Amino acid sequence: MTDAMYSDDFLDRLVTSLRAALPRWGLSEATELKLLTISENATFRAHDPESGRDVVFRVHRPGYHTRAEIASELAWLEALGRDGVVATLTPIPQTDSALIADLDEGGVIRHAVAFELVTGREPAEGEDLPRWFRELGAINARLHAHAKAWERPEGFVRKRWDYDAMLGEVLLWGDWRDGLGLDGDGRAVLEKVAVLLKDKVDAYGTDEDRFGLVHADMRVANLLVDGDRLSVIDFDDCGFSWYLYDFAAAISFTEHEPYIPALQKAWIEGYRTVAPLSDEECAILPVFIMLRRMLLTAWIASHAETPTAQALGEAYTQGTVALGLAFLATHGRAA
Repeated sequence: MTDAMYSDDFLDRLVTSLRAALPRWGLSEATELKLLTISENATFRAHDPESGRDVVFRVHRPGYHTRAEIASELAWLEALGRDGVVATLTPIPQTDSALIADLDEGGVIRHAVAFELVTGREPAEGEDLPRWFRELGAINARLHAHAKAWERPEGFVRKRWDYDAMLGEVLLWGDWRDGLGLDGDGRAVLEKVAVLLKDKVDAYGTDEDRFGLVHADMRVANLLVDGDRLSVIDFDDCGFSWYLYDFAAAISFTEHEPYIPALQKAWIEGYRTVAPLSDEECAILPVFIMLRRMLLTAWIASHAETPTAQALGEAYTQGTVALGLAFLATHGRAA
């Protein structure tokens, strides 16, 4: 990795700070740490050979989520587990019962949380994927029902993933105009797409039956299959958005693939096994897919040091322009 933030030296400091904190969760000095992923946060798997315990640690990127936001995520996770809504992560408290630890990584304070290990593998691309998207649709319907009924604790705060946050004035993940390799022609196309998307989401609205607490990042990398069980992990980006945006997030980085219509059909079928979902509602899905694609184009530019961004690079931006042209042609505004 080329960026200094993600250099080997950075990772060494991060591991050192996490290792020093292991006793807070009752883990021994012999505990082995393995880096699983690094994007917004760094995720590690820990195995303590003395106790046989397996734990997953998430060390947060400074400046992204506040302590209150992390505590709110954990409160929802605990409620989902307690209410049996979905197989997901269980937060592990420290020996003093606190769920959030502060790690000193070379003078930088990072928040860290621990979870029980969830077993399984990512659903494989191919014949099994529609099956799991059907199950995912049912899971989404249950999550949405729970979010609508759940009495959130005092002080609950999560980010709002609306148009302003994604493409407007707030830009939580950066500006799509900085997309890697984006040229003048491509920018002109995406400017028109952005205007059309705003028109569409403004018309759709944010009434409480359409907009509320969602996972917001239920992509394949955050799903685990173990036998017949589908678990959902990584609620780090959960927040307030359109309920049907969850499908768009589920196909992140693959929006251009020819099998996406089959996944959408399966997801809708699964959702309808739990809750009603009209064809009129489903008509908004292409809008959210394009909105998510442009958001991810911004994310890749603003997180260019991450392995995911480096793997996708300029080709993803070019694909966004191609999808934008198709979106404009289909949804009534010529490029």
